[in-house]
Amino acid sequence: MNIFVLMKRTFDTEEKIVVENSRVSDDGVEFIINPYDEFAIEEAIKLKEEHGGEVTVVTVGEEEAEKELRTALAMGADKAYLINNEDVENYDQSSTSEILAAFFKDKEVDIILGGNVSNDNGTGQVGPRLAEKLAIPYVTTIVGLEISDRKATIERDVEGDQETVEVELPVLVTAQQGLNEPRYPSLPGIMKAKKKPLEVLELDDLDLDEDEVEGLTETVDVFLPPEKQAGRILEGEVEEQVAELVKLLRTEAKVI
Repeated sequence: MNIFVLMKRTFDTEEKIVVENSRVSDDGVEFIINPYDEFAIEEAIKLKEEHGGEVTVVTVGEEEAEKELRTALAMGADKAYLINNEDVENYDQSSTSEILAAFFKDKEVDIILGGNVSNDNGTGQVGPRLAEKLAIPYVTTIVGLEISDRKATIERDVEGDQETVEVELPVLVTAQQGLNEPRYPSLPGIMKAKKKPLEVLELDDLDLDEDEVEGLTETVDVFLPPEKQAGRILEGEVEEQVAELVKLLRTEAKVI
């Protein structure tokens, strides 16, 4: 099987978010593989172990993302590609999907896996956008996957319930928490990862220029939510508390 994984380098989930000059500062920040993408990587490796084939991990980003790609290789992926987007000034999810579509145009694909969302922007757009450009079906928020006779049987999360979908390959799927438990890279895996192929591509290698992948959205401002104010305890009998609450909702909160 030709198995591909879309991976993104994101902030460590324990990092404190700092906004400076209407942008999130990355000074001194630790980066990791986007947690949802770890589910996709693990599922791709499990598919290879069951059906054979090759797992290729692809990311669009800056050269620092090589570290996270090496981690994916240490987990069990076979090779990796880093597509450099440093020269694109106005960049968004449409840019990523446009670049990935150019990458995949000459690739033989059985299945593409990615995370349902990234833990930074959280739009969940890249997978569906890419599938539309490649003219292949896609299934999001998957929590179960079985492949047999060129057909995928998929369990997907639908807001607390589950839906079963059957689709022919090739297909693109996005992983939800609950799909699997990602493995940790072993020491032998880490040593092998150093010798596995990791190729860096520029936009020119994909016959693209910066203008073709300009984003379709504009960020006007970035800011943190206001700090929560201390709560207020209402005293007195229940009837008095209710009257005071209604008064506060009308005069201070102005929601009624």
